[in-house]
Amino acid sequence: MSNQKGRILVTGGTGYIGSHTVVELQNAGYSVVIIDNLSNSNADVIDGIERITGIRPDFVEADCTDFDALKKLFADYPDIKGIINFAASKAVGESMTKPILYYRNNLNTLLNLLDLMGENDVKGIVFSSSCTVYGEPDVNPVTEKSPIKKATSPYGNTKQISEEIITDAIYAGAPYKSVILRYFNPVGAHPSAEIGELPNGVPQNLIPYVTQAAIGIRKELSVFGNDYNTRDGSCIRDYINVVDLAKAHVVAVERMLEDKSEEKIEIFNLGTGDGVSVLELLESFERATGVKVPRKIVGRRAGDIEKVWADPTYANEVLGWKAETPIDDTMRSAWAWQCRLRERGIM
Repeated sequence: MSNQKGRILVTGGTGYIGSHTVVELQNAGYSVVIIDNLSNSNADVIDGIERITGIRPDFVEADCTDFDALKKLFADYPDIKGIINFAASKAVGESMTKPILYYRNNLNTLLNLLDLMGENDVKGIVFSSSCTVYGEPDVNPVTEKSPIKKATSPYGNTKQISEEIITDAIYAGAPYKSVILRYFNPVGAHPSAEIGELPNGVPQNLIPYVTQAAIGIRKELSVFGNDYNTRDGSCIRDYINVVDLAKAHVVAVERMLEDKSEEKIEIFNLGTGDGVSVLELLESFERATGVKVPRKIVGRRAGDIEKVWADPTYANEVLGWKAETPIDDTMRSAWAWQCRLRERGIM
């Protein structure tokens, strides 16, 4: 495998955003090693990445909370230049019922990585954060200067604490840099339909549930609340195409490795700048695919934020990155992925 741009460790790299990012890293000329415990993903994803890029990334099946396993990985790959950390539990609802699991997974993984980065001359870490750090914002759209609110879920709290850990480590003189990327709502699948979002069990995220309801795996989609103070009463989010999102990680890695960062720690919002309601998203899906989604309106869900969307100006100007895929195209990609899973007899 050519290693012209250096090796990147992608933790959680068989997951949804991780796998799309591995594709974009390999397309950009980086070598990749993935570590993943497969708790919410499948090793078959590696085949999909290889079919898209023609390159099979190295894969280590291990848990990032296992310090010795991570230490061995760094010994086996002494040329790791940068890390993108996706290894985390990520369902808001589940975090409300299993907080200790979330704190243990998400924080111990990060602490282990930071310890080992310092010992192994790794130049920087791109951290996968979330717009949940803004809580229920006073003003939309949200900029990087918007106040960090008290987290509404243990999941959101792990993202806030992780950002603080990285910031404290760097201000204390740690020998690495970081780019923190606060995502809004990633959706869609790779246009090849070779990889996409495939959670284990009942989906906790909206789009896999939409596609599974549309194809008949789920009886119907529950829309949580139609009495919010929004255009149509349903929650508003900033839905960003997962491939657009993945490309931002490549730009962030290049920025750290090529010493273009203006500060040792930089934070960017990754979104489209458009707020779309749940009901509008369903309209987009039905318009793009011609397939109806069976649904019912139910009560509000604990921990849900009424409305949040990004002001992506800073990322657009400083990173030179922009979300470009129209929402209807993104919905078509999600449906094509669901249909491919059906063809393979998976879902």
